[in-house]
Amino acid sequence: MKCTIALAQIDSVIGDLQKNLLHHLEYIEKAIVQKADIVVFPELSLTGYSIKDLNWDVAVRAEPNAVFKKIFPLSKKITIIFGGVEEAENYGLYNSAFVVEDGKIYSAHKKIYPPTYGMFEEMRYFNRGNDVRCFQSKHGKLGILICEDLWHLSLPYILAHDGAEIIFSLTAGPTRLSENSDELTAAAVNHEQQRTYARLLSTPIAFCNRTGFEDGVNFWGGSHIVSPSGATIAKGKIFEEDLIVAEIDANETRRARRFSRHFVDDSVEFTIQQLQNSLQRKKK
Repeated sequence: MKCTIALAQIDSVIGDLQKNLLHHLEYIEKAIVQKADIVVFPELSLTGYSIKDLNWDVAVRAEPNAVFKKIFPLSKKITIIFGGVEEAENYGLYNSAFVVEDGKIYSAHKKIYPPTYGMFEEMRYFNRGNDVRCFQSKHGKLGILICEDLWHLSLPYILAHDGAEIIFSLTAGPTRLSENSDELTAAAVNHEQQRTYARLLSTPIAFCNRTGFEDGVNFWGGSHIVSPSGATIAKGKIFEEDLIVAEIDANETRRARRFSRHFVDDSVEFTIQQLQNSLQRKKK
């Protein structure tokens, strides 16, 4: 796979699907001009993050909908990944990632770990997803996670073993400054994490984080694309909307895995067996 990806780190308006959609269209057009194959938006980019009880009003399904009619024609030129509220068949609501490709829309991932600690209260408004697997795109196998999901080691590990040729994280990360320091701690910690995952899994990581203010919370942007060797390929602006574009080449993954075989030699069977043993010991 050789694929050019664009990360659109945008601001969103709480609860305004039409205004947010128009903003998406603007960045999709920019990505097409830059000859990107895939354009990715942040977590809940279509609805805004702090939607709370508005979630019922902005929920959509992965099916033809008037909301998406302007996106479908563009999806024949570029694959589009964005975040929104999904209403499932059981009428549960999920923090989801959607893929629009060749005029069709798909539910690609439902957030597994909606956080409810500190400033976060997602479990009050969303159900938890219960499955993680790659999305089979015409550009290859895409691993897609949402924000907190990337902080759980098992999820990127599972996606890498499922054959992910790149792992995307759609994120709405709030700004945090460390005590007695002007350093943007969130950026430093997140970028270090992404480089580490990329090295350990020998898989490229693309982190798309939003910008702007919502309900007193600031989002810092700083989207980040990392090679399978852990090198930073591209990085977005801090506190500003931005579109970052980079090429991902499967040959880089091939070289990384030949140079260091730790992922190729990893035994999923051993891992499963040891986890089962650990669970059995805890039950005793």
